[in-house]
Amino acid sequence: MAQAIVVRALGGPEVLKLEGVTPPSPGPGEVQIRQVAIGVNFIDVYFRTGLYKSAEMPFIPGKEGAGIVTIVGDGVNGFSVGDRVAYASSDGAYSSERNVEVSQLVKVPDEISLETAAAMMLKGMTAQYLLNQTFKVGPETTLLFHAAAGGVGLIAGQWAKALGATVIGTAGSQDKIDLALAHGYDHVINYRTEDFVSRVKEITGGKGVDVVYDSVGKDTYPASLDCIKPRGLWVSFGNSSGPVDAFSIGILAQKGSLFATRPTLFSYVSTRAALEACANSLFEVVRSNKVRININQTYALADAAKAHADLEARKTSGTTLLIP
Repeated sequence: MAQAIVVRALGGPEVLKLEGVTPPSPGPGEVQIRQVAIGVNFIDVYFRTGLYKSAEMPFIPGKEGAGIVTIVGDGVNGFSVGDRVAYASSDGAYSSERNVEVSQLVKVPDEISLETAAAMMLKGMTAQYLLNQTFKVGPETTLLFHAAAGGVGLIAGQWAKALGATVIGTAGSQDKIDLALAHGYDHVINYRTEDFVSRVKEITGGKGVDVVYDSVGKDTYPASLDCIKPRGLWVSFGNSSGPVDAFSIGILAQKGSLFATRPTLFSYVSTRAALEACANSLFEVVRSNKVRININQTYALADAAKAHADLEARKTSGTTLLIP
């Protein structure tokens, strides 16, 4: 029998309970995989607490993992038993075995371990679309990335530097500052002891940045807007400190005719072609050693509650994995 973390009531980490489960046979267009590693992301917290609504209750959380194909459903082309695969898709990742639609699945290159794949699919493809699609970062770009030492932040810092940008980040401790500086960031601001708006203005000679990438939310709004040069872009792609309250769109005019967007990965990989392009771009930048994937914490699947508690307490850095 497989094991999975099941959420039967919304709430704190304590609602994450390990149970025995029996995955059904994969349906048409699906494969069943034996999972080797599972990525932990803040979006999992949002679904656990009810900030984001799951399609059903109870549910198995988690959107990222990697493993080996064990059963192939009807009508599946391009995937076979034994294939090494990874995904960032619908809920259900916190399980030792699961079914996945092949439309959401990619093969993992031989040079990349399944643990690395599980650690980077959601976070790495998020970095890919943020830096290459939401705003096309290049040598002329100066950017601010909040939570620089987080899973997305460490990937984005390296990738942005490889694209030639001037990369500014924020972090909450000296250890995290040092980690970010070792992963592409030119400047890292301690948001606990420094006013990040003043420091950004100082670093940029008063000009501000072209784009702010903000996954923090409540604690960094509206200050993030004050870091942006006129006609720059605010990218709000998460809310680890809580959601941004509703605001008047007129504030964007007041702050310099700013642009704002609230993107999600799933809008950027909604077609097979878009998914493969995004994943292949990620695989290539990792294989080239321009981006290193940091797996800084691993927990047993049974300890998912501890993993969530540490994540919410900002005790983690880089990527966290669950191992079935």
